[in-house]
Order: sequence, then structure tokens, then C-alpha cells
Amino acid sequence: MTKYIDSGKNDTRSGFGDGLTELGQENENVIAFCADLTPSLKMGPFAKNHPERFFQAGIAEANMVGMAAGSTIGGKIPFIGTFAAFATGRVYDQIRQSVAYSNKNVKIAASHAGVTLGEDGATHQILEDIGLMKMLPGMVVINPCDYNQTKAATKAIAEYVGPVYLRFGRPKVANFTPADQKFEIGKALMLNEGTDVTILATGHLVWEALIATEELEAKGVSAEVINIHTIKPLDLPAVLKSVAKTGCVVTAEEHNVMGGFGESVARELMQVNPVPQEFVGVNDSFGMSGTPAQLMDKYELNAKAIVAAAQKAISRK
Repeated sequence: MTKYIDSGKNDTRSGFGDGLTELGQENENVIAFCADLTPSLKMGPFAKNHPERFFQAGIAEANMVGMAAGSTIGGKIPFIGTFAAFATGRVYDQIRQSVAYSNKNVKIAASHAGVTLGEDGATHQILEDIGLMKMLPGMVVINPCDYNQTKAATKAIAEYVGPVYLRFGRPKVANFTPADQKFEIGKALMLNEGTDVTILATGHLVWEALIATEELEAKGVSAEVINIHTIKPLDLPAVLKSVAKTGCVVTAEEHNVMGGFGESVARELMQVNPVPQEFVGVNDSFGMSGTPAQLMDKYELNAKAIVAAAQKAISRK
């Protein structure tokens, strides 16, 4: 059995909001922009405490990116907040040119990512954002798993100099990582040691991977679970060490399997240690309207799917 316990469900967007609130008190160079979604991004306390450092861009995301990029020239550390669909797809050109190509110290805070956005439906449920962001040279891509880790990641990226894409979600999910755990960019976290299969999970799928581990254990399967909170740069040494021991791997993400986290893992393993790999993710599809729980089940983004993928990967060894 794993040692992780849900200390009380909370949404990862609140982790971002609380982390930003603390940053506002600790670092006067931290400023924030929002595109008419202040309550949804939990940026209200920062705006209230530091009105001179909060800028409401309205529904003008492209302008928001440009203003944020410009502010870095004066030494500011801007966080820009909106839904992930708008933070990437709507403003990709501005991010590519003004942030990534120009290597500006902008932190892109993207909420409501994946199908767990829920009832708003396919138009808002972006499942391509990790792929879009990881392909930009110099862009760090972070996808934390719970409230505590999102809060820690928010504070950590303020110390990092360079563009960062921070992805988080809308629903209340299990909060199980230690509140005082240090967040290290690019450093994966071993959650459960095993010998039969490696499960590499990111974001909301980390908790599902831990549940799957218990189900696999009951079936006599020893699963190793690693929390890949940083998709780029990928902690390749941790991945290779685990896969060398288990001989097969499952990747789990709330994202399109095409161009997502799993493909990053596959590319690296192909060059060093090709092993059977199974992908848990959305298979070349848009989302649809429904509750987060309904959609996670519909798109097989759950413990049951991870168990099946693990068994299949093991059978292919």
C-alpha cells in the first residue's frame, strides 16, 4: 500500500492563487496580469493587496502577453493568468515571438487545463497545450499534481529566470503531497518503488497512478510510480534508472497522447533504452461537456486505465 493520504480535496488553481499571494508579500518585483478571469485564477487577494502591481488586461490576451514581456525589461517578474486554452492557443504567436524567442522572464499561469475543466466543453478544454509549449525552445513546462505542489511550484518559478508554462486545473482533487516539500524544477519525485512496471504520471493523473498501484499490488504486480511534475526539462536520469529496473513503462497524462508528455518519454527511451510503453491519455480527440469525473471516466484517464496499461506493458516484455 502507498503511504500517501488525501489530506482534503482542494483545487490546484487555489494553490496558484495562494502561492501568488505569498509571492506578492515576499518579492516586490512580482507583478500580475489577468485577462478578465481574476476570480477563476484565484488572483483576487494579490490584486487587493497590491493594486499597483496588478493589471487587468480584459479579454485581450495577446496584449497581456506583450505587456508582460515588456515589463521584464525593467526587472519585473510578471505572472499572466487565464484559462489554458487562451494562454496557449489564442496567443501562441505572441508567446513564441515576445516571450520564448526573446527569452523573457514571463510566467504563464494556465488554469482550467484538460477535460477536468468540465461543463464548459470542448472549446475550452485544451488538450494540446503541453505540446505547444514544450516545443518552444527555452520554455519550461510544469504540471503539478495537487494544491500543495502547485503552490510550491508557483513560488519556485518566481526564482527561476526564464519563461515558464505552469499548468493547473479547476476541480477539487486529492491533496496528498507534503505542504513543506521543496519544489525543484526538473527533478522528478519517487512516490512508490516497484520492480515490475514504471508508471510515470503528471498532473491529475498522479493520484490515479497511486490508486492504480494499490490495485496492481493486490494482483501481485509491483509498480513504481514517479511524479513527473516538470515535463520540460524532463528528469531523464530518474526515468532511465527506473525503466532499467522494471523493463517497461506507462505514461499517464490529462492531455492528447499526440505531442504530449508520453511522446517526450518515448523519444528519450528510443535513443537509449527502448522498452514496451503504454500511453494513458486522450487519443486524438477533442473533449465534450460533462462533469470532471464523467469526463475522466469517458476518456479513460483513471486508475482503471492505468492498471490495464500496466498489465499490457508487462505482457509485452
